[in-house]
Amino acid sequence: MLREGHRLIAGVDEAGRGAWAGPLTAAAVILPPVAYADPRLFAGVADSKQLSPRARERLARLIHARAAAVGVAHTSPREIDESGIAAAGRLTMHRALGRLGLDPDHVIVDAFPLDAASRFADRQTAVIRADATCLAVAAASICAKVARDRLMREVSRRFPDYAFDRNKGYGTARHRTALQSLGPIALHRQSFAPVRQAHAAHSLALAV
Repeated sequence: MLREGHRLIAGVDEAGRGAWAGPLTAAAVILPPVAYADPRLFAGVADSKQLSPRARERLARLIHARAAAVGVAHTSPREIDESGIAAAGRLTMHRALGRLGLDPDHVIVDAFPLDAASRFADRQTAVIRADATCLAVAAASICAKVARDRLMREVSRRFPDYAFDRNKGYGTARHRTALQSLGPIALHRQSFAPVRQAHAAHSLALAV
């Protein structure tokens, strides 16, 4: 992309797509051009799934300090239920790009392209596993994951029985047990099958 004359390249990625509860979070990151010439500036930045929580937190601080711009956005469980996860993903990524404060020359997204109606539609490239091959997308994956994890830890203080601080809203055994015994809350994605099933089972149990 740099060889094509682009200087402000935004990498975009999301976190929380498969979770049963909590928002979908996306981050957009524009790295300074020098980052691609000097790997020491962002040493350690990689696909967030390959990093420990401590490493992600450290690298997120580094990215926010050294990136040209970072934008983070969330889409609520209700919005996910209303529009579907695919549309919600595109919406969240578009929101993150809108919070950069800079207008990117080009956008690289991880697998899922932005909507054709997006103002970035004609300057985007969707790459499978971009979080493993593109530095800006890897940086975005870290920022999105860290932002979402922090939010889920905060929410867990209000709803400790669901252990959101540990499972981050994903379908662990403890989360499933809590869903079945307590039923879903507003933070759950009501359109997701495990949540619908738990709601039905909990309502039946209360009716008996």
